[in-house]
Amino acid sequence: MRTCSYISAAAASPPLRQQWPGISWRRHSRQLQCRRSQQGYSAAGTRHDDLDDQGDSRLRQNAGIFQPSIWGDFFLGYSNPAAPNSSQQQQIQMEERADKLREEVAEMIASSTTTASRLHLIDALERLCLDHLFEQEISAALAQVETADVSDCDLGTVALWFCLLRKHRYAVSPDVFVRFKDEEGGFLVDGPKDLLNLYNASHMRTHGEVILEEAVLFSQTRLERMIPYMEESSLAREIKSALEIPLPRRVRIYESKYYISAYEKDATLHETVLELAKLNSNIMQLHHRQELDIITRWWKDIQIESRLPFARDRVVECYLWMLGVYYEPCYSRGRIISTMIMGIAVLLDDIYDSYATPEECELFTRCIQSWDSKGAHDLPECMKFALEKILDSYETIENLLQPEEKYRMPYLRYFTDDLVRSFNIEVKMLQEGYIPKSVEEHLKVSIRTVGSPIFSCASFVGMHDIATEDCFHWVSSEPKMVQALSVILRLVDDLQSYEREQLIPHVASTINSYMKEHNVSIEVAREQIHVLKEDSWKDFNSEWLNPDNTYPKQLLDRIFNLTRIVEFMYNQEDKFTNCHNLKDTIHSLLVEPFMIHT
Repeated sequence: MRTCSYISAAAASPPLRQQWPGISWRRHSRQLQCRRSQQGYSAAGTRHDDLDDQGDSRLRQNAGIFQPSIWGDFFLGYSNPAAPNSSQQQQIQMEERADKLREEVAEMIASSTTTASRLHLIDALERLCLDHLFEQEISAALAQVETADVSDCDLGTVALWFCLLRKHRYAVSPDVFVRFKDEEGGFLVDGPKDLLNLYNASHMRTHGEVILEEAVLFSQTRLERMIPYMEESSLAREIKSALEIPLPRRVRIYESKYYISAYEKDATLHETVLELAKLNSNIMQLHHRQELDIITRWWKDIQIESRLPFARDRVVECYLWMLGVYYEPCYSRGRIISTMIMGIAVLLDDIYDSYATPEECELFTRCIQSWDSKGAHDLPECMKFALEKILDSYETIENLLQPEEKYRMPYLRYFTDDLVRSFNIEVKMLQEGYIPKSVEEHLKVSIRTVGSPIFSCASFVGMHDIATEDCFHWVSSEPKMVQALSVILRLVDDLQSYEREQLIPHVASTINSYMKEHNVSIEVAREQIHVLKEDSWKDFNSEWLNPDNTYPKQLLDRIFNLTRIVEFMYNQEDKFTNCHNLKDTIHSLLVEPFMIHT
């Protein structure tokens, strides 16, 4: 079994793109040039002789539905000439320095003497996205921390203990908070940091944990009252962030650059940890940009050949999504494959949702399910090309797998079949004006079209031998953990996209179904959909802590991270659709390095 230890980008020689024998880049380029010369493309890549008037009209009609991505070909061969450590020799020196620092930090973990110091160090390493370098050391430390006596610790330390252990699947009891209850039903706290830790810990709650429900209400109310009177500080910013998305639900890699900068000003700063965090961030950034070069070339090929201006150009945003699922360099193949699958899913969504007629959707569905483009002769040319590129992409993915891993492809194809079949059902629902009579009925279809089942499976496909066939059988059974993820994504998507989707003909949302089922206003329906979302998080936490889920934590982490990304992407707005709002996050993670010297 492979673990995620330190893996560098600069040491990857030959370049990352050349390490993928399944992707024949030159062959694809020659085929593309040949097709364009034979089929009469204009300089803009549009063929003049293959679109009928109706299809051409639809392309123009749908071209402006979505914001264009601002990135385009930005990451094709991109390198920052002003960045430090840009030469290969400097990168090697940077990695050698990081290896030395890693040994020093590993010793720090082992030598931590108090429970509080261990907790704070582990928490810092996780938020700095360094924990993948210390899996064994952290695992050993948490095993000791679990049995530690915290009866004399303050509330903030106990809450951190509880939160960290539950995040690592230790089913510790919430009874540790009983001694902090006061006579009025509140909690004895010493300050905003205690409240913040209690608030975050309480979001690892499951059904029936009354004291954690009380802790959520108490801490949230107090923090909301407190924040208007706090001066600007890292603590005030952390409280505001937690009130938007509690810490256990946040995507660590998206915040890592900010947290490194904040850690530099922290009184508990370890200079060795800080230097390692900056070096590791720069090394990972180099590696991630190499992957984006590969992904951008793949997507550019689909765009040019398919000519789909109605579709969202979201390949960089898809990569950001999967970077949140696993950022560690050792999961490079997994990120590339899962980004390809997500890009295909977004393309399919736009075909069914924004372009194709019901009859074309039916035919397109049959072609996908047969995995053959021969029956596509009655489809518009752009849909034919999209179908061919989708089928080609699945062949590419299969070529990236070792012979003993190719059993994974039928699972992936099964979920793709299921996705297009569900998209087609929604097309028929829209055509008939049908609103499911209950949220439960709605979710039977809509948790499939939201993509969580296929993304869960796809996140396993590119992993190495830790993802066994038994794991694929488990994820294909759509276990309760994946169901909870799917419900959360469906509900938060509907909460943020409802108004926008009312402006155009669109399939009914869960909000419509709740209003129909309970005969209530939209305001009440939205409130109750939010309550259902929180209940689904309890379902998820229950499954996360369920000892019967004996599958490796490295795999279950992928599902948890998918759920976290949902909260980020749909917090206050639909960032994925309004992709300009992801610009700063992408620029920070993938463009802007730390200015350090080795």
